[in-house]
Formats: sequence, C-alpha cells, structure tokens
Amino acid sequence: MFSGKTEELLRRIKRAKLAKLGVVVFKPRVDDRYDEVKVVTHEGASTEAVPIADPSDMLSLVGPNVAVVGVDEVQFFDDGVVDIVEELANRGVRVICAGLDQDYRGMPFGPMPRLLAIAEYVTKLHAVCMRCGGEASRSQRLIATEGQLFVGGSAAYEARCRRCFVAKAIEP
Repeated sequence: MFSGKTEELLRRIKRAKLAKLGVVVFKPRVDDRYDEVKVVTHEGASTEAVPIADPSDMLSLVGPNVAVVGVDEVQFFDDGVVDIVEELANRGVRVICAGLDQDYRGMPFGPMPRLLAIAEYVTKLHAVCMRCGGEASRSQRLIATEGQLFVGGSAAYEARCRRCFVAKAIEP
C-alpha cells in the first residue's frame, strides 16, 4: 500500500485517453473507501470506473471500441479474473492491472501470482517504510480483524520494509 500503484494506473489511463483510445476502468465493488464509482488515489486524483462484483462482468462491458482496460485493486477479485484478463489481452486489448502482490501476512495475494506470471510487463512499486524510511514492500495491518480481504486505508495499514514488517497476524 501507499506505493503509488493507483497513481501509476491513472497515469497510464490518462495517456491512453490523450491518444484518443477507447478506455474503460474497473474496480471491485467492495472497494468503496473513497468513492463508489471512481478509482481514487490516496492523494485524491480520480477517474470514472465501473464497480463490479464478478470479473466476468468485464467481458460484456468491454465493447469493440475499447483498446485499453484498467483494473484497480485486482487482488480483491477471485482467480477468475486471470482468465478474463487473458481473454481480453488475446482480443488485442491492452489490460493494465494494479494491485498488491502480498497480503498483510506477507503471503501472495489472491490472483496476483498468476497475473504476474502471464503479464508481458510488470512494474513493482515500493512505498516508504513508516518505521525506518527504507523501501517498503509490505503492508502491515494495524487493526485486529480476520480475513485476507479487508479494505482499509492509512488507519488500518502501514507500509513497512522487510526488516520492520511483523509477519504474525494480529489476533482479534
């Protein structure tokens, strides 16, 4: 978290729009932290998005004029998103996914390992460790709650480097 993944997604979407390419952006319906129908960065930059519960909904919403698809917080979707992304890419659509590769325990997050494996390009961004200022690649959960899928912001998570990260799950 806090590494600029959504900022980078929005930057790439903006470039596609400047090139007058057809663009559609999707977000998981469960992520309504900042807005229900926009992808929003922690700093407030945003773009319109289609909230979906099931990744298969993307197929019917990507028409023939769409050249670029953005998917934010892709780790919140089930493994079915991998086949959908693959189908869109095979159609010639450029698919740009943004998401966490690790959960709050430092373990692979949802469909991310498979998505990383099939991607032509991967950009891994790092945040700043909130403890030591080093390069942070992990998300430390700060509140007691169960389950991998917990949507939260800076009150619930903190960026940490490998050295400052505590892998033990918080007990509720």
